Amino acid sequence: MNEMTICSLPAGVSARRNSLNNVDFLEISFSKPRRKCTRLPCGLNIKQAVHVVRLLATSRRDLRRRTFAYAVPNENDEAKKAASHDCNLDSMALHSDNNGSSKYSDVEVVASISCLEDAISQTVENLKSQGSILDKLKAVHLHLLASERWNASRLKLCHRRYSDSARNLIHYLALRCLDFEQLKEDLSCTGLLNLESINSYILASLTAGIQLLENQKSSSLNTEANILYQEENGNFTIQALGKKLATNKELLLGPLRHNQTNHIMVTVGQEASEGEITDILKAGASIIRINCAHGNPSIWSEIIRRVKTSSQMLETPCQILMDLAGPKLRTGNLKPGPCIIKISPQKNATGNVIFPSQVWLSHKDAGPPPSHLSPDAVLFIDDKKFLSELQVGHILKFYDARGKKRMLKICRQFHVFSGTGFVAECSRTAYVQSGTELHRKGKKIRFPVAQVVDVPAVEPFIRLRVGDLLTISRDSSCEQDESSEPTSSAHRITCPSSCLFDSVKPGEPIAFDDGKIWGLIQGASISEIVVSITHAGPRGTKLRSGKSINIPKSNIHFEGLTTKDLMDLEFVASHADMVGISFVRDSRDVAMLHKELEKRKVQNLGVVLKIETKSGFERLPHILLEAMKSSNLLGVMIARGDLAVECGWERLADMQEEILSICDAAHVPVIWATQVLESLVKFGVPTRAEITDVASARRASCVMLNKGKHVVEAVSTLDKILHINTAQMQADLKPLPLSSHLF
Repeated sequence: MNEMTICSLPAGVSARRNSLNNVDFLEISFSKPRRKCTRLPCGLNIKQAVHVVRLLATSRRDLRRRTFAYAVPNENDEAKKAASHDCNLDSMALHSDNNGSSKYSDVEVVASISCLEDAISQTVENLKSQGSILDKLKAVHLHLLASERWNASRLKLCHRRYSDSARNLIHYLALRCLDFEQLKEDLSCTGLLNLESINSYILASLTAGIQLLENQKSSSLNTEANILYQEENGNFTIQALGKKLATNKELLLGPLRHNQTNHIMVTVGQEASEGEITDILKAGASIIRINCAHGNPSIWSEIIRRVKTSSQMLETPCQILMDLAGPKLRTGNLKPGPCIIKISPQKNATGNVIFPSQVWLSHKDAGPPPSHLSPDAVLFIDDKKFLSELQVGHILKFYDARGKKRMLKICRQFHVFSGTGFVAECSRTAYVQSGTELHRKGKKIRFPVAQVVDVPAVEPFIRLRVGDLLTISRDSSCEQDESSEPTSSAHRITCPSSCLFDSVKPGEPIAFDDGKIWGLIQGASISEIVVSITHAGPRGTKLRSGKSINIPKSNIHFEGLTTKDLMDLEFVASHADMVGISFVRDSRDVAMLHKELEKRKVQNLGVVLKIETKSGFERLPHILLEAMKSSNLLGVMIARGDLAVECGWERLADMQEEILSICDAAHVPVIWATQVLESLVKFGVPTRAEITDVASARRASCVMLNKGKHVVEAVSTLDKILHINTAQMQADLKPLPLSSHLF
């Protein structure tokens, strides 16, 4: 600072200028007691252009200093008045002239000047070489307060539940816009503060650091300096803000079980039996997720009934999250294949059977097999009497779809919820279709015959290889019959979303099935898109119906909530604890959701914002501030599948860390999702990278698993990793033995 002068000081007012480590402080003392200070009796003439003038006042009786006002120049370089939360503009303001009456009280006012916003980085740079750590912290502290004032109108719109969290988020964003690497290094060297770990209470931590440094100063300006930055609001302390996230997590996700620190969420579908859901909850899950992109209200109702029944039986609370499908681009339906199922035993390299195929047999009304079984095939029989007469050791003969004679040997029997089921073994490959007759083998006795029913259609797919051409069409009549793999390298598939054809351009990349297949758009029209496949597996990669389509570099505009979403929201609002909003791109999507919830008078429904696009990530602070206008409980899900495809694999790790930091500053619970322990869920054995990924997920409030054959085992493993006893781990470490020759 170069020079600062006071004009028109009336009688009874004294002023002195001090310099503390090259930072100027102007002290103005009012000596007349018991008078109300309504307006400063002077003007400030500053020869160096500045951005903010800050006034600090201290009552000599309670020794507390308060920030009373700022002067921020507007576009015309005129002083713009801005009072802090400690007073009103009418009770304390800056003047640009030397006139005006005043009344005085026993108050000491300190005016400090600092450059902010674009110039704050240069200010901090100067302080690196000129000032102490204390001066740097004061400059940053002032920058955070000014940022809060500049966003005052936005903060006023936030619901009172999130007022403190919104303030802290503004402080976080203000801190992140600074180049404070040197300050961070200086603080680390002194062991005072770690700026990377104070996201939940930034201003309170800086205040505490300043107070500690003030206390350590051997020559302070006065004895009251150690409480110069004391925060008046008791709810904005380190202790209070530190509890915000835990409180919001419990309100949104429910109470944690004994010794747990993170929630476990599991996605289930209509195939999940009541017994399997019970095992999932028993293994450690506390939240069940239903994807509204699949199924319908009748299916969802049955899933919810099973969840609530299992929860009540175990006397364990369980929350339900229902994800709205959102405006996601997906591949259309392929022509279904034949209703046939392949039964194939395991063979070694020479073709010999080493393990027969396991087949589940039951009545069509008995439901799926028990969760602890993993049969290779499931066959439903139409005759209950036929099943009731079966016993372990019986042999069933049949002719498969090719006319080959095959046999099933009954090896185990199970009592299921609505009947009896059997596990049979088949030692030769067979193709079974609906209507296949099963005969019980016996000597000179004719036993009844039963038929196989409800064999599902073979799921169709397209096998794409590098160099193939894929035509995406609007017209569903152009569906390609893929029941048998074509010899041509040209394939066709449909997409029901018209916005895809209106937005893409030749030369743009396109991805399918969460990035498993990549291509380049060769041509586009209002009805068709031609894609050249550039990345696929060595033997080709299967593309099925309902798989994701991503165009990272295309500027496609989606509506926030689709017509289907609005219809599903009626069901979700009355049956679920939380609603997941897919593909949130900006604050308008959140505003639209709030409008729909207000229309339905829904206030107790938790809202989980799924961040899975580049625009959603870049606008996350604005999205959170918009969501904080409502009283609905708030959470964020890191949907890493689409996020990685949209933004690039190499950026995913940094992006998920940034989302965690932003949500930590906003005290918003985070759900860590997509491909968590995927190998364990699907194949029963995890990879080492998946284990360390789960360890990193401890920072999140909840970790989500997708459905799979080994999901119960995955829940149990996840629970052990998340809630491992670190004290026990330390106790297991052997102490380092001391060498005997040292004594």
